Amino acid sequence: MSNLEIQIGGMKWKNPVTVASGTFGYEYDELFDLSQLGALVTKTITLNPKKGNEPCRLAETRAGLLNSIGLQNPGVEEFITEKLIKYDKYKTNLVVSISGSTIDEFCQIADKLNPYDNIDAYEINISCPNVEKEGLAFGVEAEVVRELIAKLRATTDKDIIVKLTPNVTKIEEIARAAAESGADIISLINTVLGLAVDIETKASRIKNGIAGYSGPAIKPIALQNVFRVAQAVDIPIIGMGGICNTEDALEFLMVGASAVAMGTANFSNPLITLDIIKGLEMYLGKNNTNLREIIGSFKLQ
Repeated sequence: MSNLEIQIGGMKWKNPVTVASGTFGYEYDELFDLSQLGALVTKTITLNPKKGNEPCRLAETRAGLLNSIGLQNPGVEEFITEKLIKYDKYKTNLVVSISGSTIDEFCQIADKLNPYDNIDAYEINISCPNVEKEGLAFGVEAEVVRELIAKLRATTDKDIIVKLTPNVTKIEEIARAAAESGADIISLINTVLGLAVDIETKASRIKNGIAGYSGPAIKPIALQNVFRVAQAVDIPIIGMGGICNTEDALEFLMVGASAVAMGTANFSNPLITLDIIKGLEMYLGKNNTNLREIIGSFKLQ
């Protein structure tokens, strides 16, 4: 067996495999021991409860999934009292994904979660609407990202993972703003924008119309974004977007990701993370190499 252990931010992961927020809950422990993963990432938590968007809010396409869930969650207080303790039994890193509609909301959530030692890091979902900027997503303006991460950095010693949206002109600028203001890790990509049409009703198959698109079709988009960001920042990257097998995961590692996350693939194969861990072990052993030699080894022709 090859050694898959990595240091990412202030955390030591037993392997470079985790899951994408919103696609995986502790309920998966009915299928396998979640402690086998390098880290667990929770569904996104907001300051107050959110009931999410009205259905229909999921639509499968030929090569992916459209979703407009609307960050449905119980709010940070219920997460602490009812959900957080359920993660105690897993011997792996815990990343809590958080989102807010203002910078102050992000900081309030972090303040409430900071006392809990079983939380190793926060994933900052900056694809959410910023009410102070007329609903534009936090992640589309470098200066807003810089202010948000600087203020969060002042509130916590836990690792800060900034999750980037691909729906921007220059993702490198957003990544640099996050890194320079105190982020420990970058993760990308979040969903791209998509639309599906019902030809019988001539309406969107998603109630809210345009939605987030994930799955195999976005892998080339994700790969080039990870590659570009890896050239722009010196902090670790968690790559995601369309990963369905070991080869996909290796591609992300080669373009500069230190770790990978599976999202939509969990729905079609709930054991995909274990398959990829085993696949990485086999690849490294067969090629007599290690993760350090693989990460960032890709070169443009």
